[in-house]
Amino acid sequence: MTGWEYLGALLLSLGAMVLMDYRWKLFFWADARRASIVLGAGIVMFLLWDVSGILSGVFYRGDSPGMTGLEIAPDFPPEELVFITFLCYCTMVLFGIVRRFVVRPRAEVRG
Repeated sequence: MTGWEYLGALLLSLGAMVLMDYRWKLFFWADARRASIVLGAGIVMFLLWDVSGILSGVFYRGDSPGMTGLEIAPDFPPEELVFITFLCYCTMVLFGIVRRFVVRPRAEVRG
């Protein structure tokens, strides 16, 4: 293992979310300004959550051969920032999918 597998998998997954978003205009391609605000707010919220957990000793950097071994801050690897970004982006793309393909078709049937 080279130590970059986890980060690579996260980036590949994030890329897949971006392609789905682009294809169906679910989040950023639907409204880039609003998407930037929502994504930024979600990332900040989870970063504050992580900082709180790290400072209280609840969260710590685990040891895994699939991780880079780098740290942005004590107990905060770059993989965590990418994961937080992926989590927020994935949630909003999923929201867009449900709204577009589940909620709207039901409303059209009721007409």
